[in-house]
Amino acid sequence: MAAFLLKQKAKGGLDSLTGGNEGEGEKTAEGEDPEVVAARLEQEERRKEKHRKMEQEREKMRQGIREKYNIKKKDEDGGMGGFDMADGRIGAARKKTPEELAAEMHAEDDSIIGQLGLTEHVDKAKATVNGAFEMVKGFLPFGK
Repeated sequence: MAAFLLKQKAKGGLDSLTGGNEGEGEKTAEGEDPEVVAARLEQEERRKEKHRKMEQEREKMRQGIREKYNIKKKDEDGGMGGFDMADGRIGAARKKTPEELAAEMHAEDDSIIGQLGLTEHVDKAKATVNGAFEMVKGFLPFGK
């Protein structure tokens, strides 16, 4: 008899052995009682409301701290703060487009060096120094 009961339980036949689910109420197409589904939805709404209230309280505290220490809110300065998540990395610096790089080059011409016409000389000097640095770095053990 015990072997029969174990086989029935393993097959899910325990309900038929004990009389089934008679008198438990209606079940929906998913197999759950509509009252249980309604209660679950109500509980979820209460949970969401509770979290919304908690977040409002936190935001009030944050705003108080911002006002006390004169801190700007992050999304006031353009949202991501100069970061782009298009490459899939959080916090990765946004890469500049060639147009932005060209605009920066033209902006440098407005500087004192640009006004004096020395930008080519400065660029040549930078290239020379960088080349010398790379050569020295190749000789040093920590540069490899």
